[in-house]
Amino acid sequence: MQALEDYVAGLLADLEPLPAVVLPLAEAHGLVLAEDVPAALPVPPWTNSAMDGYAVRAADAAKADRSPVVLPVGGDVPAGAVPAPLAPGTAQRIMTGAMLPEGADAVVRVEDTDQAPGPRPLPEQVEIRVAPRPGLNVRRAGEDVGLGDPVLGAGAVLSAAALSALASAGAGSVRAVPRARVAVVSTGAELVDPGAALPAGSIPDSNSVLLAGLVVEHGAALASVSRSADTAASLAGVLTAAAAGADLVVTSGGVSAGAFDPLTMLAGDQAALDEGREMLAEDRAAGAAIRLRFARVAMQPGKPQGHGTVRADDGREVPLIALPGNPVSVLVSFRTIVAPALARLMGRDGVGGTGETSGSGGGPAALVLPRAGARPPVRARAAEAWKTAGGRQQYIPVRFVPAPTGAAARPGRGTVGPTRWVAPTHRLGSGSHLVASLPAAQALAVVEAGTPAVSVGDEVRLIALSRPAGPDDGELPPPLAEP
Repeated sequence: MQALEDYVAGLLADLEPLPAVVLPLAEAHGLVLAEDVPAALPVPPWTNSAMDGYAVRAADAAKADRSPVVLPVGGDVPAGAVPAPLAPGTAQRIMTGAMLPEGADAVVRVEDTDQAPGPRPLPEQVEIRVAPRPGLNVRRAGEDVGLGDPVLGAGAVLSAAALSALASAGAGSVRAVPRARVAVVSTGAELVDPGAALPAGSIPDSNSVLLAGLVVEHGAALASVSRSADTAASLAGVLTAAAAGADLVVTSGGVSAGAFDPLTMLAGDQAALDEGREMLAEDRAAGAAIRLRFARVAMQPGKPQGHGTVRADDGREVPLIALPGNPVSVLVSFRTIVAPALARLMGRDGVGGTGETSGSGGGPAALVLPRAGARPPVRARAAEAWKTAGGRQQYIPVRFVPAPTGAAARPGRGTVGPTRWVAPTHRLGSGSHLVASLPAAQALAVVEAGTPAVSVGDEVRLIALSRPAGPDDGELPPPLAEP
């Protein structure tokens, strides 16, 4: 059997990030920036007021600490207006964010005058009760970012805050790596639509629902969902059609040694299958050209795996990842195999660190967001004992639980920070068919190959499971490890 790390490395070696495209900011959320972006505008673009109050020359109210200074009010400066110059010895009422009048060098808060805050008629004069200093409550043009300064470096993930920064610095669009379009194909004559009547021997097609959701949760775009019968001809046609609008095709089922597994039938070479050699499968009637490489990976669940390419009608060789068909195997395989492939396609892997630029970028590191990268691993203690997979690395869905009464960490098995405790989500552990218990899973616990058993208090590594954001986010432990 092949180690999971080696299998994933071989798969990733055949992938390149998708070509960058120019997108409006509104369509770029969550993508990875493909080039450094300098400021096209200073931020702020002009010197403005940080408070609602009165724009003045500081020298005109310098004695206000000893006795109030009364200045005539020459006009209003609402946000968005271009004010008239400030005449010496006068004040102008000004709103937060409004451009500072020429000649003014300070803003006195309305609370430090005799005027009441809120919508009121413009007063003829204002009594200043606090002596301002030059620069008081003033935001200088470019004090955040100057014209031409770096705003974001290539490799930054375009979060809401990042897009806001780009907009404020004058950008209306960005060059970014697009979302990968993923086509989902489930195989099996026994599959029926969810909710449909269930003939004897049939099962609901839960894998297509699971894969479609995982694609979106991992930041990719769902291109299509289709299903194939258990014949090589049916699968070849479905794969070719799926590849037409996709950057990646992910299948579930049909990669084992069963007599009716369509992917292995499509390969048609049992010796090559057994040896893990690449095979070219052609169906001339369907116009299909599919390259496949199968492997037995030392993981539980998910031992039978495959990957290759499908030739689309436009001549593109679209990557194909073939997963086993049991639902827990699909979840584990997606998280450990498909997720890294999506990261490669969308420019999210191979970069890390914080406060650094790439290419020609420079300037203050604080202005450059962290690049996409793996989080530090998180570990936990087993609150229950469970069986392991012997010579295979085990990935078992777990949930966070209170510490068992009287339990303590076993000595000599590593250290954990603030101790977290986990237990399998189902009494049958990592059974690949236990789909109904998956919603309870908050992470995958990783048990190294060769571990004889997991005992209470033993340390395990955790891999986070993707899930949509929700109101209970704050109740969960901090983000967990990437694979």
